[in-house]
Amino acid sequence: MTTPTISRDRIKAIAQREAAAFLSARPRSAELAEQTEQHYLFGVPLHWMADWGTPVPLFVERAQGAHFTDVDGHQYADFCLGDTGAMFGHSPLPVAKKLAEAAFTGYTAMLPTADAAQAGHALTERFGLPFWQLATTATDANRFVVRWARAITKRKKILVFNGCYHGTIDDVFVDLDANNPSAPPATRASLLGQVYDLTQFTDVVEFNDIKAVRAKLASKEFACVLTEPALTNCGMVLPADGFLADLRNACDETDTLLVFDETHTISAGYAGYTGLCDFKPDMVVAGKAIAGGLPCAVYGMSAVIAQRMREAKESAPPGHSGIGTTLSGNMLTMALLATNLTEVATPKAFEHIINQQNKLSTGLRSIIKQHNLPWSVTQLGARSEFQFCPTSPKNGSEAEAAMDAELEQAIHLYLLNRGIMITPFHNMTLVCPDTRDEDIEHFLNVFNECLTELVTN
Repeated sequence: MTTPTISRDRIKAIAQREAAAFLSARPRSAELAEQTEQHYLFGVPLHWMADWGTPVPLFVERAQGAHFTDVDGHQYADFCLGDTGAMFGHSPLPVAKKLAEAAFTGYTAMLPTADAAQAGHALTERFGLPFWQLATTATDANRFVVRWARAITKRKKILVFNGCYHGTIDDVFVDLDANNPSAPPATRASLLGQVYDLTQFTDVVEFNDIKAVRAKLASKEFACVLTEPALTNCGMVLPADGFLADLRNACDETDTLLVFDETHTISAGYAGYTGLCDFKPDMVVAGKAIAGGLPCAVYGMSAVIAQRMREAKESAPPGHSGIGTTLSGNMLTMALLATNLTEVATPKAFEHIINQQNKLSTGLRSIIKQHNLPWSVTQLGARSEFQFCPTSPKNGSEAEAAMDAELEQAIHLYLLNRGIMITPFHNMTLVCPDTRDEDIEHFLNVFNECLTELVTN
């Protein structure tokens, strides 16, 4: 069978038609967009909210479980889930109840509560690391971890992987040039307001390239390797067999800390990807979904690393450490974190959402095969990504090369107009405990209709 081609004209025609249909069906969103344009830069509270490729922002009225309703009354099955923030569903009931209760018992006092004890126990039980600290966002947590790593190792440099994402911590925005592999790493061109060369203290190699990792770490200049156990923000790149264990060994051999950012890869299972490994990283970061979608992040560390952190703090002069924010670990956050960890993000919940994603990923693969398209589907527990390449990419450069912004926009708009939302930045899908079989069936039917239109000449 001949592999069908999807013409650029066809993609543009579908995108234009779907954009017009979106705008026509959402007069209230259009009206609100006119109002917010007067008060918000780019017309939205956070400029990322304008990245969906829609003619005007989609304004939400209500979100519950796996669904949300826009201000024009259209209902959607949500497979984006706030780009992971709502991975356990919008307003999970135990968290919502705790939020209502805690609303009258204080928000922040810069003091611990009984909930802190419960949450700490739950984090250690889940990830297997004995000591923890709180932050408000995963960006903050990653920033703090890098600062701690430099403090305790007395080393300045960090190593990251090409295509990585760890929030908006400046240090990680260093890229390789996929079109010129011999070119040196460079500060990401899209990074606004950057005034110093990040490559002074950050180096980068391709994911799954253990030889390149070893070559860099041999200098013993690196405080830590900071990575997701699987890359998730440049598409999706899974670790090759043995790569993470080899990475652990390479770090041990050079006294380099290994940090796992599980903010997205917590979708892999109850203990994130860490739980799938027969070793532990030195530190773990998790955010977004960890407290049920409320602003919260955590970072944990081994007993050995915790002791080194204590020594670094005690030996430093009095004054601000540069680590922490006033609202980190506040009363309200700790109550919701403890509740989400113990009552929502349970082993049973993970078993269910991974099973539901199995159904979705299997269906996507079947439809792609039916249309004979050279695409692949990569799954990481409750998360999956369909990518415009015949096999799952092995590194960030391959994942980036598989992206097609025009095609993504056409597909996303097509799905959105028929009540299906996926992540806007690429083709990530995520399920939550409330995702129903009928939601998955609806997604697959619409996806099949979309591909049928795309391959029709």
